[in-house]
Amino acid sequence: MSAEMDALVASATQKLEALEAALYGLEQVRGRFTSEDGAVGVEVNSDGALVGLTLAESVTSLPPAEVGQLIIWACRQAAEDAGAQRSKVVATLNESFVPSGQPPGATNGGGPDSA
Repeated sequence: MSAEMDALVASATQKLEALEAALYGLEQVRGRFTSEDGAVGVEVNSDGALVGLTLAESVTSLPPAEVGQLIIWACRQAAEDAGAQRSKVVATLNESFVPSGQPPGATNGGGPDSA
């Protein structure tokens, strides 16, 4: 193969590996939050879907509506955590697609979440 073709294959391979790493990284994202008193703990995946919920016995003394609000609030906090982790994975992916010699911020108009 010519040097030009070798460079093209190497570039394509590097981008494929970056995509695979990003997919793996997104699968690993877990946002977690536990209330200060430990009454409610939640875990969400990279999509913000609830995948884990723990409730302390102390919630039995609270009205159900209040427990529901605590769970929703904790889910929101965990989803924000997952979103921040997801943004880091996507930013790393975006950086891997910046051509050599171009500054990292000089992408084609996309932000850190524009994959």
